[in-house]
Amino acid sequence: MKCPGQDSRYWKPGAIFEVQCPKCKNKVEFFKDDTTRKCDRCGHRFVNPKMDFGCAAYCEFAEQCLGTLPEELLAQKEDLLKDRVAVEVKRYLKSDFKRIGHAARVARYAEQIGKEEGANLAVVLCAAYLHDIGIVEAERKYNSAAPEYQEKEGPPIARAILEKLRAKEPIIQEVCDIIAHHHHPRSEETLNFKVLYDADQIANLEEALKENPMEKEALKAKIAAGFLTESGRQAAEAALLGQ
Repeated sequence: MKCPGQDSRYWKPGAIFEVQCPKCKNKVEFFKDDTTRKCDRCGHRFVNPKMDFGCAAYCEFAEQCLGTLPEELLAQKEDLLKDRVAVEVKRYLKSDFKRIGHAARVARYAEQIGKEEGANLAVVLCAAYLHDIGIVEAERKYNSAAPEYQEKEGPPIARAILEKLRAKEPIIQEVCDIIAHHHHPRSEETLNFKVLYDADQIANLEEALKENPMEKEALKAKIAAGFLTESGRQAAEAALLGQ
């Protein structure tokens, strides 16, 4: 059975349209299911600006359906991966809304800090959603959510989720490495680790301050000493001190 969206019998007016070539401004005709077209005048090949490639981030048949995706769409595919990871984390944690909420807050701060620092958001955001994924197994096996148990149990679960979503192996390896020591920075760290660490610090401090408020000066000192990136410190000051 052919996908109705790709079957020309179901097409409506506007399914065939013209777009200006970004190089020479020549008009290039696109069919709505073309992933790319080549300009007849200058030979430049460019992406269909009206096509939605969201499904390609997770569908195992994407290449058979769409063909080889251009480089700019492969980058988009990696960015969309984080949304699928977020869904899988919610499925895994089920009704543990506190931990789901924590993962979402860490991801929000990680995206903010990562953009400022120029980090790889595909890695950073996958790590943000998955960083505490080992807690369930840690509590089951050791009756403890201690950091060392989280770090031990998390990477195999994260790998299984990322492999299911067909993430690239370099992304899987880096995300799992971050998870395996996310509470314990090494003497030299990657930018992606630093961004995740700072985002987690902010979320953890937010939660701790609700239970045990801290004097402003003491909190300022903690923020000054406890973050690995300048953007992380600034985000912490804005979130925790209102500055």
